[in-house]
Amino acid sequence: MTFGDKIRRFFRSEQGVGVMLVSPTALYALLLLAVPLVAIVVISFWTQTGVRDFDTAFTLANYKEALTDPLYRQLMLRSLMVSGLVTTITVVLAFPIAYFVSFGVKPEHKSLWIFLITIPFWTSYLIRVFLWKVILGYNGVLNSGLLAVGVIEEPMSFILYNVNAVVITLAHAYAPFAILPIFVALEKIDRSLLEASRDLGESRTMTFLRVTLPLAAPGVVAAVLIVFIPTIGDYVTPRLVGGPGGLMIANMIQTQFLRLNNAPLGATLAVLAMLIVAVIAIAFMLLGNKAAGGNKGGRRK
Repeated sequence: MTFGDKIRRFFRSEQGVGVMLVSPTALYALLLLAVPLVAIVVISFWTQTGVRDFDTAFTLANYKEALTDPLYRQLMLRSLMVSGLVTTITVVLAFPIAYFVSFGVKPEHKSLWIFLITIPFWTSYLIRVFLWKVILGYNGVLNSGLLAVGVIEEPMSFILYNVNAVVITLAHAYAPFAILPIFVALEKIDRSLLEASRDLGESRTMTFLRVTLPLAAPGVVAAVLIVFIPTIGDYVTPRLVGGPGGLMIANMIQTQFLRLNNAPLGATLAVLAMLIVAVIAIAFMLLGNKAAGGNKGGRRK
């Protein structure tokens, strides 16, 4: 059998048909994801010499500058702090909502509640950010309302154009992303396990802590990753509501590429941010797998 006959035979098999079906999508992902990512990594080791000119000699000067400059370290730490705080607030507030929809709502009404949770997606992300500017502004809805009822004597100035505004806006924007995976995890819990726990004398609180929460851990981990990964790279929200004290590492990356004309340093900051996010994401994935493995072990027992 010739090589050509083997190729034709392969593409007539089930494996060959599967390869042909997957190939366009794989090629599309390779061109739009892998190639730009590799290009960013390669450029991070270059030096900018002109508007469009690069010195392609390998150098670690960009990484040395990014790791030693206090400004970049401060922005990276602020980004991690903001993303961690947003993730914590979002997941903590999302869990009770997901729990209520899963356990407190009749099955025929759950789809309606999920529909209501996704309503914020109907409007543009930019519109939602600008609405928060209206709410948190010096003469905004929040200050005006508190002044009207006499809670404050003068408008609060610390809730806009700083880190507080960034956290509030991002927590609201990503709330549905946290609710949905937790809801899915709660829906998969076998209700008979909860009944067995109660029959064995456990209180509702202990049943939640020892049965419900561990079984919902994979959904919680998924929610953490879904919220944490995009928020650390968000640059629109810090630019619009963060002010000088609320800018994050993504804003510096944008500045390096578009304003300071230093693409290698911008690429270096992007690579470092991706590495940090990857390490944290892997750690949470390992925690999720450990929780899932422990749950399966408990079920087998």
